[in-house]
Amino acid sequence: MRGLCGWFANRPVDDGAQVVPRMLANYHGTVQDIVSAHQPQAGLAAFGAPARPVLLEHDGFVLLVAGHPRLRGSDRSAIDLPALVRRLRESGKDALAALGGDFALAAWDGQRQRGLLAVDRLGIHQLMVARPAASLVFGSTLDLLFGHEGVPRQLSPQGIFDYLYYHVTPGPDTIYAGLQRLAPGHCIEFGPQGAGPAAPYWTMRFTEERGRSVDELKQEFVGLLRDAVREASSGVDAFGAFLSGGTDSSTVSGTLGQVSGRPARTFSIGFDVPGYDETEYARIAARHFGTEHHEYYVTPNDVVESLPRIAASYDQPFGNASAVPTYHCARVAREHGVTRLLAGDGGDELFGGNERYAKQHLLGLYQRVPAPLRRFVVEPLLAAPGVGAVPPLRKLRSYVEQARPPMPLRYESYNLLQHFGVPQMFTPEFLATVDAHHPSSLLADAYAPFKDASLINQMLAIDMRFILADGDLPKVSHMCNLAGVDVAFPLMDDRIIDFSGRLPDELKLRGTQLRWFFKQALLDFLPPEIITKKKHGFGLPVGHWLIAHEPLFDLANDSIERLRPRGIVRPEFVRQLLDVKLREHPGYYGVMVWVLMMLGLWLDSRKL
Repeated sequence: MRGLCGWFANRPVDDGAQVVPRMLANYHGTVQDIVSAHQPQAGLAAFGAPARPVLLEHDGFVLLVAGHPRLRGSDRSAIDLPALVRRLRESGKDALAALGGDFALAAWDGQRQRGLLAVDRLGIHQLMVARPAASLVFGSTLDLLFGHEGVPRQLSPQGIFDYLYYHVTPGPDTIYAGLQRLAPGHCIEFGPQGAGPAAPYWTMRFTEERGRSVDELKQEFVGLLRDAVREASSGVDAFGAFLSGGTDSSTVSGTLGQVSGRPARTFSIGFDVPGYDETEYARIAARHFGTEHHEYYVTPNDVVESLPRIAASYDQPFGNASAVPTYHCARVAREHGVTRLLAGDGGDELFGGNERYAKQHLLGLYQRVPAPLRRFVVEPLLAAPGVGAVPPLRKLRSYVEQARPPMPLRYESYNLLQHFGVPQMFTPEFLATVDAHHPSSLLADAYAPFKDASLINQMLAIDMRFILADGDLPKVSHMCNLAGVDVAFPLMDDRIIDFSGRLPDELKLRGTQLRWFFKQALLDFLPPEIITKKKHGFGLPVGHWLIAHEPLFDLANDSIERLRPRGIVRPEFVRQLLDVKLREHPGYYGVMVWVLMMLGLWLDSRKL
């Protein structure tokens, strides 16, 4: 496993040389291949394999970089680190604008007693931070922070509530009070007066340039895609790719074989459950591109056996069930000698591939109806007694009810807590300690910078934060980390991000046609079955297995039962969920069972 950690202080620390070793000793995993540096007012260290971080010292300046940074505008995949040191020393955070790729960075200028922390544009790498008196403590995980004696370990009720709302703990806050995660594209400067606020050095921009033909755009995009995959696979011989059989993973796998000049090694996960197994499409892609393909079928026993370890490996509770198949896929790749996997994440959030985008387009049409007509004619008519007895009017009323809220409130209609009802799920005592509207305020904050963008770009911006940075990226990165495999995300190359920002909105979502341009650009490259299939990925058949596999249900029941003394969730809600609702609709209610189970397992692993 890999990570970095350290501290900055505005005065010399007597036992400063011992701080970083204590932080490393607190890491919830294995530490190897350590590189470190110590000065009177700073300590920095990194560890891990196979992608070992780089530590560079020059004339009192220390630079620590993890990941795969690249210099924007350069054709080289390897960055000139001495040149970066000079830029950082001369320009501070302004030098970050020249960086692309995925990275976490910590720098300390011993001459000026100044420090800098930064993470990449989409948050592929993470840095957690604490602000004890006159110092700044940082680490790739929260566990590392607790090795510093000035950092308290106190659970945040708000963090627990936000986790149960989003199924992850959304940034910038964490599950612990007072500790934060550095947001994507952000940095923190440290100086004689202490640590400044986290500030963006980059933000997503949607310029929607028009006037170029689709053929011209296609040529540019395919060139960027090949460059990104080539660079993501450079520097290692034993590389491979996730292959779910979806558009993104098939694109990355096919391009990998193309740019490497040899069959790509691809890895897929299957489930022996109708409606969940996607190996047929993975095989279609593997045959089409001539990959060296490997499959593994995850079983309920695999889940029961690996789940406690997976839950404990995260530094916060993580409720996305697809972490389990992701781990097993990465594990199989590692067993076949692969040291770096290429993942297809990011395509949906850059080019408009999620099903809800089409639904939100249809709901958004209602806002085009003149407000007086909506308020004084349509809505009173549909609220009249007896309307529910007429099927077409009942359907229209349902549409209007979903379409009435403006963005971003309309985006919350998918949330499980909105369906359950917050007072019905949580105890009054717990609710008294939290702000039940906090998740909505986070959504509003994410939406605000893009309120004047087109609807599809508003949704993409929101999902870059809540789906990618908070969910999918930690899922894939951490599970690969746990399996001992490095991971790269070529579709999130900064050049492709820039291209997405310039792409006209109508080419991303054409009516209800998802990722229209992406598919047009790859029409002659991907198999037709992949082009036309619906999105799926490595979704776990949670509800089905909870009902059909007694050991998994027992694990869930026992884990959730351990939450009872904490007084978070109403006992009657839990019993109704497990004994009645789960069996009525396993696919729907199984999600909340899983989310509660993962919370219980994680709390138990931390002895909290």
